Amino acid sequence: MKETLTASKRIYEGRVVTLDLVDVTLPDGNAAKREIVRHPGAVAVVPIDEDGNVILVSQYRTAADHVLIEIPAGTLNPGEDPVDCARRELQEEIGYIPRSLMPMGAFFAAPGYTTEQIHLFMATNLEYSPLPADHDEFIEVSRMPLRDALEQAQNGMLHDGKSIIGILRVARHLGL
Repeated sequence: MKETLTASKRIYEGRVVTLDLVDVTLPDGNAAKREIVRHPGAVAVVPIDEDGNVILVSQYRTAADHVLIEIPAGTLNPGEDPVDCARRELQEEIGYIPRSLMPMGAFFAAPGYTTEQIHLFMATNLEYSPLPADHDEFIEVSRMPLRDALEQAQNGMLHDGKSIIGILRVARHLGL
C-alpha cells in the first residue's frame, strides 16, 4: 500500500508552513501527484483547574471565518520538545504553568494533505504565571466544567477538531 516518492518541488514557503508538489508511484505502478503542506507539528493542552473546569480560549480564526472555542494550543518551534511547547503555550494563552503535564497521545490533523502532528496533553495542578501573549493573538479565556465541555464536544457545539479529540480523551481518561 506504500506510495513511493519520485519527485518533489517546493512551490510555497511561508512563516509556518511550506507547500510541496510531489510525484509518487502508486502500489499498482501508476503515477500520481500529491500536494503536501509541511508543518512543524503542534501541541494541544486540556488544562483542568482545581474545581474540575477546563480552561478554554476563544479566538477568531480567519480560515474558518468564525470565533472558535478551543483548548490552548500552539506550533512547535524547530527542535522544540512538545512538553516545553505545551508549558509555553499554556503560559502565553491562559497564564498558567502546569505542575502536572500528562501525555494523551498524538494524532495527525489532516493526513490527506498535511504532515502536521498534534501532541496532546492534560495539564493539572495549575500555577498562575502569565507570559506576554503573542502580538497577533487576541484571546478570551473562559472556564467550563469538564462534563459541560464533554457534552459540547459530543453534541456538535464545539467545531475545533483538536479540542473535541482532547476533551474526549481526557474525559475518558478521567472516567466520565
